[in-house]
Amino acid sequence: MKKLLIIAALAAIITALVVFDAQQYLTPDFYQQLFSEQPLLTGAIFFVVYVIATALSIPGAAALTLIGGAIFGLGWGLLLISFASSIGATLAFLMTRLLLKDWVQAKFGNYLTTINNGVEKDGAFYLFTLRLIPVVPFFVINLVMGLMPIKARTFYWVSQVGMLAGTAVYVNAGAQLGQLDELSFAGIMTPGLLGSFVLLAIFPWVARTLINKVKKNRALKAYQKPNTFDDNLLVIGAGAGGLVSSYIAAATKAKVTLIEKHKMGGDCLNTGCVPSKAIIHAASLAHEARGAKSVGVNVGEVDVDFAKVMESVHAGIKDVEPHDSIERYEGLGVNCITGSATIVNPWTVEIETAQGKQTRTARNIIIAAGGRPKVFPIPGIDEVGYYTSDTLWEIKQQPKRLLVIGAGPIGCELAQSFNRLGTTVTMVDPAPHILGREDADVVEEVTAQFKTEGMNLMTGCKPKSFALINGEKQAVIETPEGDQTITFDAMIMAVGREANVKGYGLDNLNIQLDERGNILVDEYLETSMPGVYAVGDVIGGYQFTHVSAHEAWYASVNALFGHLKRFKADYSVIPWATYTDPQVGRVGLNETDAKAKGIAFEVTKFEIKELDRAIVDGQARGFVKVLTVPGKDKILGATIVGAMAGELMAEFVLAMRHGLGLNKILGTIHAYPTMMEANKYVAGEWKRNNAPQKLLQIVEKLHTWRRG
Repeated sequence: MKKLLIIAALAAIITALVVFDAQQYLTPDFYQQLFSEQPLLTGAIFFVVYVIATALSIPGAAALTLIGGAIFGLGWGLLLISFASSIGATLAFLMTRLLLKDWVQAKFGNYLTTINNGVEKDGAFYLFTLRLIPVVPFFVINLVMGLMPIKARTFYWVSQVGMLAGTAVYVNAGAQLGQLDELSFAGIMTPGLLGSFVLLAIFPWVARTLINKVKKNRALKAYQKPNTFDDNLLVIGAGAGGLVSSYIAAATKAKVTLIEKHKMGGDCLNTGCVPSKAIIHAASLAHEARGAKSVGVNVGEVDVDFAKVMESVHAGIKDVEPHDSIERYEGLGVNCITGSATIVNPWTVEIETAQGKQTRTARNIIIAAGGRPKVFPIPGIDEVGYYTSDTLWEIKQQPKRLLVIGAGPIGCELAQSFNRLGTTVTMVDPAPHILGREDADVVEEVTAQFKTEGMNLMTGCKPKSFALINGEKQAVIETPEGDQTITFDAMIMAVGREANVKGYGLDNLNIQLDERGNILVDEYLETSMPGVYAVGDVIGGYQFTHVSAHEAWYASVNALFGHLKRFKADYSVIPWATYTDPQVGRVGLNETDAKAKGIAFEVTKFEIKELDRAIVDGQARGFVKVLTVPGKDKILGATIVGAMAGELMAEFVLAMRHGLGLNKILGTIHAYPTMMEANKYVAGEWKRNNAPQKLLQIVEKLHTWRRG
């Protein structure tokens, strides 16, 4: 009944606005004529009109504010508009709440959990920030906040206070305009009006500065700041993000301490990128050796010495270690400490080392604590045992039958490698296909190769339980056709990663986490605690080594020089590669992403089987696919499937980063015969598809005429 009454009232008001020509009440002429005769009535009408316009979210509140200042002056104009805008905003808030809140929360409650919690915890300050810094239009704030768990009276008084400063600036501008006899250059150049325009221009910046100052003081008021600091920057974690952060600090002559409790280089060097690529290399050699006889090179039966393969993997780690070693970074000017760090307050870290405990202070802290593999709590999993991408490198004896849970990039890379080394591999994933983030044509290419190599792919399936029966490890797999039992010798869990957020004092600072358990950072990579930044896997997002290093630049520069200039982290052009065979390279949007975001695109594709170098190398498979703005050569994204895809992506990454289109790639000389020519050929395909047909028809007639 309440909803019906509100809808009926709204309908009546809208009808009245139409009947009585409400447009006239939004012009200065109406009020100027009435004000000289009946100022009180004019004020009352203006007040009601402003309330209705705000309540119904009718565009033009800024214009009405200027009109109010011009008609009533700064004092009375500010009084009328301040209360009218707050009352109107509250009415819009209440209408949204009564009409839509229950439906929205019921339907989208899971997605609004973080916002709801934030509003419940600190709703008044959150709303005050939005009111003081109008990043979002006020009418949107009125409507959205009606869906949030904030009290109406709180909404009213915070809106009244929060909008007051901005309203005063606009009313003052209107009052100055109202003093002009006519709009002229000389009139505009008066100090009062110029001052008003300056206030309008700088108000958002001033408000943002004040809000940031207040937020910082609120967050830090519970802690005692040291008078002096041991370091300019202290970095926790010596993976890619931590190493680059400390390197940049040392290069800019800042005093920096880097703390790592395990091994320098983090996951990438010790358990991730380096060892995985080493085993992929060994597996590729075995696969190529088996196929060498097709071109007349007979190497006989391929015998894989798995123990030797694993030795070569660890040898690769050892060879790369000096690049990330303590010795190298201390030589660069970084103070490296091996130990466990605990953040005590925003400037102080306690470090437990083999020699005892020590405490260091720093002006800023960067958290680069990384992540770890997820493990699903499936019944019986501890009984049969499992490996992850972290512990896999402990294997000494090659398993005859390997079960891989998860068909993302990590699972696919490891599964294919073990299969090529001679292990029988079964992959299980609940998704309908492998490589769930890729387009269908990409998945088709990689899936076909996996099946050709004899891998057993069980997509659309999930592990139900594990058990050790008569000395054999068994898994019950839930499939669309019913449960199926698989016997295996070893299992790899490759179902994603999660952030390391425990054990180093985040709770001491009440640093906020997002809904997935990652450290929550702003666009400058600063956490909810001022002066404490975070980068890499610990903040989620793109969990790649090169992205961690990219984020480290922003975090370290903002930490060291943020008092002068801050930089927003730029994720506009992020490349990545999956090192299966064929490789998959990506940058920007693919078709799946573009469709999900509603972005219009044009697809241009070149089949690598047409490329001379690919043909003679026996790599005539895959494609280069580019998404562009329809009718233009601007690149929205590129996907490459085939040999060396990760290397071939560099040209598209460079082009996108510097705003170069396909015409520039087409006009660039590429060496022949190379795989890189595929990029030029796809640009040529785009050019043919977008050739100016009408112009070509005219040119054709010209050629015909010239032949006589």
